[in-house]
Amino acid sequence: MNYAKIKNCDIANGPSVRVTLFVSGCTNRCENCFQPETWDFNYGEPFTHEVEEKILALLAPSYIKGLTLLGGEPFEPSNQRALLPFVKRVRERYPDKTIWAYSGFTLEEMRRDGSHPRCEATDELLGLIDVLVDGRYVDALRDLRLRFRGSSNQRLIDMKKTLGTGGIVLWDK
Repeated sequence: MNYAKIKNCDIANGPSVRVTLFVSGCTNRCENCFQPETWDFNYGEPFTHEVEEKILALLAPSYIKGLTLLGGEPFEPSNQRALLPFVKRVRERYPDKTIWAYSGFTLEEMRRDGSHPRCEATDELLGLIDVLVDGRYVDALRDLRLRFRGSSNQRLIDMKKTLGTGGIVLWDK
């Protein structure tokens, strides 16, 4: 997997101050995407052990409240396979920090057998995430008043409650 960018002290992609990893590769190709360069799976730099260590160090300060995964598309199968062991490390080292992930795929797509994003890593990765912002960006539904998302079709899903109840529970903080 390649990554496009790492942002430290990000306040736009989840609550409080966060570290954000922008992965490369996306087959959704939403119209008017804010970073279409990340559609290319080869864009950016390789996501190496050294890069993982850098992100883990950036997460250490107490004022950093969590990690956000963006793209590109974190739920492309090849990206899921690369992210899963890393997200496990984040959870082990920082159990009190939250993990958010943005995906153009819906949760229903990710759970449906035979769908493009579903692979052997999907369920475990979803189980490690606190909030999933799902759904493709739709330019006609763009709304600058929305918190932590770009278009009104996108949902902020509380993954812990959703997995606990079986029904989709929206994040409401």
